Amino acid sequence: MPPTGHWQQLLADALSDPRELCSLLALDPDLVLPAIQAARGFALRVPRGYVARMRPGDPKDPLLLQVLPVGAELVAVDGYLTDPVGDMDSRAGSGLLQKYAGRALLVTTGACAVHCRYCFRRHFPYGQESALHGGWQPALAQLRAAPDIHEVILSGGDPWSLSDRRLRQLTDGLQELPQLRRLRIHTRYPVVLPERVDAGLLAWLGELKLQIVIVIHANHANEIDASVREACARLAGTGATLLNQSVLLAQINDDVDTLAQLSEALFAAKVLPYYLHMLDKVRGAAHFDIDTKRALALHQELAARLPGYLVPRLVREVAGANAKTPVGPNLPGTLD
Repeated sequence: MPPTGHWQQLLADALSDPRELCSLLALDPDLVLPAIQAARGFALRVPRGYVARMRPGDPKDPLLLQVLPVGAELVAVDGYLTDPVGDMDSRAGSGLLQKYAGRALLVTTGACAVHCRYCFRRHFPYGQESALHGGWQPALAQLRAAPDIHEVILSGGDPWSLSDRRLRQLTDGLQELPQLRRLRIHTRYPVVLPERVDAGLLAWLGELKLQIVIVIHANHANEIDASVREACARLAGTGATLLNQSVLLAQINDDVDTLAQLSEALFAAKVLPYYLHMLDKVRGAAHFDIDTKRALALHQELAARLPGYLVPRLVREVAGANAKTPVGPNLPGTLD
């Protein structure tokens, strides 16, 4: 296993210059200028190990399309918002968001290993909204005063951008809350920088007394190589439940063969497909969207091809709703 801190070195070395990314992949130089322009509003960030899984010379590579800034991001489209899921209306203070009964989400950090161009929090004011302010104490105090909260979700950004020491400080406090049963962690690290799953992280997970659910995020089977499978196996070895959430993205995974291959690759990596999200309508990401009828048709084809446990739930997040909204026959959201 790599030495402790190895992942931080790799993170520091992540690509942030569109010119370097296009050069490494032998892409058309005409892609560079719009990428630079789009990156001014939302920076490029992608680990080199993730880039190594992309096909050189292919501007339509499904991993590249998730991270390369493009000119379409600069086009204003009606209905695409800076806060598409109502995060700001669900703030409870101290980096705490509460949308659903029994659960609360902690915005732990604004940092991520990768900047996904469809990110629904690409405009989120992380500088003012972070549970880390005050050394976690204000957020913990609010949770302590909320006996109906039984599950805490660590999100961001990506919580595994934090050091093991910071994570341990937080979970030491969380485990003192008598009402808490589960800790859910939303992270893209096992997919884009699997080196993060090192001895220190595994030791921290192994010490936790709460039930642990780790929700990773993969959108395409090409993301899941041997290093990702190894990282997921290590995580499963801690006793954590591993789930995946994907986003349905135009030109990336909007066909049934790709979705089926993703589900099979996830299950082989000990991860259960859980959610397939309709795109959150965030400003700058309209070019990734597909219409609901097509999404529903794809999901029905997937259900006809795979066993039920490999078919993720097709959902969308609606601001102000009290749960994820299913998309299906005679369900909300199928006629728009």
